[in-house]
Amino acid sequence: MQPKRYSEMTEWELKQEIAALTEKARKAEQMGMINEYAVYERKIAMAKAYLLDPNDFQPGEFYEIDGAPRSLFKVQYVNGVFAWGYRLDEPDKEVALPISMLKKKADLN
Repeated sequence: MQPKRYSEMTEWELKQEIAALTEKARKAEQMGMINEYAVYERKIAMAKAYLLDPNDFQPGEFYEIDGAPRSLFKVQYVNGVFAWGYRLDEPDKEVALPISMLKKKADLN
């Protein structure tokens, strides 16, 4: 049987998936399997993105990147659960981040 896509899951199913992935990530980290841990962290970020409203992320706005608090990200546009834009320290390099990785930056000063 094909596993369900995150986009097909209910909120409850997504939260169950996040809990299971968090446990797997914790075990991978304890065992020193850094690459496996990183994969689980990315899957968790993807699942969490489906719990958020993409309309809450506006083009032209600046956001902090979760896990990189000093790195600002400017959203150019949102497509599904991905925000496309660039990091301020790399303005020539467009990237896509799951919206769950973005935190509203209230003040740029």
